Amino acid sequence: MKRFLCCLLFLTASLAQSAAPSTDKQKVLWQKLEAQIHDIDQQLDGMLGVAIEDLNTGEHFLLNQDEVFAQASSIKIAVLANLYLQAQQGKLKLTDLYTVQSSDLVPDSDIMNGLTPGVTRITLRDLATMMVAVSDNSATNVLIDRVGMENVNAMLDSLSLTHTRLRRKMMDLQAAKEGRENISTPREMMSLLDAIYHGKVLNRAWSADFFKMLSTNKDSWIPRDLPADLKIANKPGSLEAVRNDSGIVFVEGRPYVICVMTSFLRNERDGEEAISKISLDAWRMFDRLSRATEYGRVVSPGNGVR
Repeated sequence: MKRFLCCLLFLTASLAQSAAPSTDKQKVLWQKLEAQIHDIDQQLDGMLGVAIEDLNTGEHFLLNQDEVFAQASSIKIAVLANLYLQAQQGKLKLTDLYTVQSSDLVPDSDIMNGLTPGVTRITLRDLATMMVAVSDNSATNVLIDRVGMENVNAMLDSLSLTHTRLRRKMMDLQAAKEGRENISTPREMMSLLDAIYHGKVLNRAWSADFFKMLSTNKDSWIPRDLPADLKIANKPGSLEAVRNDSGIVFVEGRPYVICVMTSFLRNERDGEEAISKISLDAWRMFDRLSRATEYGRVVSPGNGVR
């Protein structure tokens, strides 16, 4: 018995030692990423919040993670999630038809404003596609009416995301002046995307369709400097002095959440560039981790014998 226990302890110690190089090396990469992000933060004339999470291990980097930021169109992630949740529950169908009304139309609605009120009929899936791909505000408002603002917030409450709130429709300037802004924090938006990815909101089939919808090609900052063929499910948001982008980057074998939020920007373009720089730095780390051995040897086609 004593010999067995000694062997077991030796084996455990050996396994711990063999795993240590991988863990220690990865910590160095995370530390370097942290330093890069802090450098970007120091150079940005504005407020920066960041949450990045390895969806395989749960390891994460956080900066101003609990600060509340205006979400602009990034809140549409929550609207889309509740639309899919209600579809899964049988309360609606994505193929349900809706007739466009002139009362629906608000500014920044490139598609909806070109349709014929009282005549054009489109599905809820069509509306969701407009909301994601071109951030059509009229389409978003129709979906908010369809799912119910209170149901979106009840879903967020069920996930303990108490600082993520849908409090007004798109382009409701009076509500914005009264302080009823759509809000979240880097940590909570990360948690929402993590919960959907891990099946805590939708089942596997609905989750896959949700991320397919959210991956619809769009003009945004997380993907801007990343490989064109990389699947990225994200939603940017912009207001005066505010730039945000939150989503999941599906690096093969090493997917991760990235949420970058900025406010009080003197120059909005600086905020956009900060998001893209952080996104590129994060991708460079996760891409290496996805292809590396425990000793840090990256094996790729064409360089395996070098």
